Amino acid sequence: MSHAFGTELNLNIHPQLPRRKDWRIGCAGAGFIIADCHLVAYRNAGFNPVAIASRNPATAQKVAARHAVPLVHDSIDALLADSQIEILDVAVPPEQQPDLIRRAVGFGIGRLRGILAQKPLALSVAEAKELVKLCADAGIVLAVNQNMRFDQSVRAAKDVLNRGWIGEPVLATIDMRAVPHWMPWAEGMASLSTFIMSIHHLDTFRYWLGTPDRVLASTRPDPRTQFPHQDGINLYILEYDSGVRASSWDDVWAGPCKEGVAGETGIRWRIEGTEGLMQGTIGWPKYPAREPSTLDFSTRRQPGMWFRPRWDDVWFPDAFVGTMAQLLVAVEDGTEPEISGRDNIETVALCAAVFAGATEHRVTTMKEFLA
Repeated sequence: MSHAFGTELNLNIHPQLPRRKDWRIGCAGAGFIIADCHLVAYRNAGFNPVAIASRNPATAQKVAARHAVPLVHDSIDALLADSQIEILDVAVPPEQQPDLIRRAVGFGIGRLRGILAQKPLALSVAEAKELVKLCADAGIVLAVNQNMRFDQSVRAAKDVLNRGWIGEPVLATIDMRAVPHWMPWAEGMASLSTFIMSIHHLDTFRYWLGTPDRVLASTRPDPRTQFPHQDGINLYILEYDSGVRASSWDDVWAGPCKEGVAGETGIRWRIEGTEGLMQGTIGWPKYPAREPSTLDFSTRRQPGMWFRPRWDDVWFPDAFVGTMAQLLVAVEDGTEPEISGRDNIETVALCAAVFAGATEHRVTTMKEFLA
C-alpha cells in the first residue's frame, strides 16, 4: 500500500442496483422524506415512481408536479388499490404505518411485489413480527428504510471491518451533538428520541457489530423541546458477550446553540480494533448543504499512516437510492432484503431495550425483548 492507496481502496459505498429500473413505485405520503429525499434519489437513479397519495391531496399534487409523478390519487386507499403499482413506498408517521401496511397487503395480494416501510417498522416487537409474517404469507417482500446504513462512511466502515483491516473490533462509539427537526407527529408518541433519532445509531451498531446482548442506558428530557416527552438526550452502552462494546451520546440538545451561543454541532464516530482504528464524521447536520460524511483509518499493515478515502455522495438524499435499490434487487432475485422487515425486528427490540433501560433504570437484555 502507498499514500495513493486512499484513492485505490474501491470501498463499498454504493448499493447494488436492480437490473430493471422501471419497477412501478407508488408513494404513500408526501412529506419531507418523500419530497426531499426519496423522489430526488429515485429520479437521480432512474427509478420509476408512477403514483402518489397523501392525507392532504393538495400536498401530493405539489410534490407530484415537482418530481413529475404522473398520477395523484385522492386518498391513500385509492393508491393502495391501484393495479399498476408493483412496489409500495410508505412514508407516514410511525403510529399509522402498521395499519397502512395491513391495508396494503389486503389490497395488493397477487399483485404487490414489495413494500419499503419507514423506520421503525412498528413501535413494538409484537407488531413488527405481525407485519413481517403478514407480508411473508402474502408473498410480498418487506424492507425497512434504515437509511443510515447507506450513509457512505457507515457503509465504507462496514467494508473495512469485513476486510479485516482493523482486526477484531474492541470499541465503537458515536458522539452526536446535533439538533433534529421533530415533526409534528412526534408529539404524543410514547418515545421521542429513541425510536426517531437513536434508532439510526442503534441500527448502525447492529450493522457494524451485530445485535448486542445487554443494554445500559440513561435519558433526560431535551430542554428545547416544549411538548412533554421522556427520552430526549440519550446515553447508552451496548454489551456483547464477544467482548466488544459500543456506546453513543445522542445529544439532541447540543447546548443553547439555537438560542445565540456559538455552539458546534456535528456527529463523529470511531471504531477501534486489535489491528487498527477508524474514525469519521456524518454530514447530515449540515443539510441542506451537501456535506459528505468522512472516513479515516489506520492499520498495523502500514504503521504510522492514515488513509483518507473521500467521495462526493451524501446521506441526504443519495443514501435513499440504496434503500429502494436493495428492495428491488431482493424482489428480482428472490432473496432477503439487506434491510429486511425480519432484520428490523431486532432493531425495534434494541430500541425497546434502550428505552426500558433508560426509563426503568435497569440493565436490560435483548432476550427479554425478542422472546
